Amino acid sequence: MGAVAALGLWAAGATDLPEGSFPPVVAAAVVTAVGGTVELSGDAGGLAGTEGGLTVIPLSVTLAGALVLGGGFLRPLRHRDGAGAPELAGWTARIAALWLLAVLGLALAARHTFELSLGDGPLGDLGDLFGFTPVVGFSTNVVPTVLIGLLWLAGVLVVSLAVSRDAPLPSGLLRLRTAVRPAAWGMVGLLLAAVVICLVIALVVAATRGHPAETFAVILLGLPNIAWLALTVGLGATWDGRVEGPFGLPMPHVLDEVLRTPDVSVLNLGTLVEHDGGKWWWLLVVVAALLLATAFATAARSPARVRAWQHAVRMAVALALTVLMICLMARITARLGLSVLGIGGLGEGFSGQVLLRPRLWGAVGLALLWGLVTGFAGALLARAVRRRDAAGPGG
Repeated sequence: MGAVAALGLWAAGATDLPEGSFPPVVAAAVVTAVGGTVELSGDAGGLAGTEGGLTVIPLSVTLAGALVLGGGFLRPLRHRDGAGAPELAGWTARIAALWLLAVLGLALAARHTFELSLGDGPLGDLGDLFGFTPVVGFSTNVVPTVLIGLLWLAGVLVVSLAVSRDAPLPSGLLRLRTAVRPAAWGMVGLLLAAVVICLVIALVVAATRGHPAETFAVILLGLPNIAWLALTVGLGATWDGRVEGPFGLPMPHVLDEVLRTPDVSVLNLGTLVEHDGGKWWWLLVVVAALLLATAFATAARSPARVRAWQHAVRMAVALALTVLMICLMARITARLGLSVLGIGGLGEGFSGQVLLRPRLWGAVGLALLWGLVTGFAGALLARAVRRRDAAGPGG
């Protein structure tokens, strides 16, 4: 996680921050990747004081950590006939102890204070006139960060067990193998497929339109933020947002344009089509195809005795939980017109904000509906394929 965060921040230009700032900024990026919050503070001497906060999860860093931790947890459990609850608890405790030390160290390291140059504009002239230099700082609350980090780890390990086909389960949980594992596996595949599609698009953009450093910064810090936001928008979900002042969204330019209005703006398929033409309807087509493919793969992975309506219900519940997770993790709140973690800039003033939040229950309701429809259709397709295979070439 630290390596991905460091490379992404390097590509974003965070190495240009004052000397000694880069390692704490990397630590802060990892802290936010597991759900922690960075608190911003500033002081301009006796003339002014500033404060703010930054709540944004760099989901590329989160995804990298989840894949590595989940894979490490499952590796010694593969190809085992069974595992008791005490054994699983023992492995979990070992990982949690190491993780606790790592998160505690990161939370303590994610704090720094440095002077900020005002440049040669009007602000610089005022600074020279009154003899002040703004001081900018950021820090984390250690105890909440550690607790949230442990909850994040628990979620990663539970999902890893739910997704894996080879990891053994305690006897009391064996009944979940049929009901939970195929749907969980399908949702993880859906999320990864969305990220891969966005990765291909980002690489094409980097190769054809220039600005490779900015593109790779987005890839290494926030690619899943974009991919999973697009997934919810393709489902028909609506997000409210606003971009004001020197801040900017580390996302496609069209999103920044849609949200840079005097008041809170609406982001959904309709506003994207209205702003940038009918090509955005393809997002609906792509998302529908991804969901149908996921439903088919999930049904094909399940026992043949499972009925189509059961697939539909399981797909609906799994997709609703997945969209709920996206809505909670992809929201952004940032205030204070400062350049922090390599994002944004001072511009001509010290005020600004970025806001992106979902209309949560509408998104979850749409996910339930999509899950029911595509789950039922995918089950019928899987049943037809099974019948064709059972009939054989001469059937």
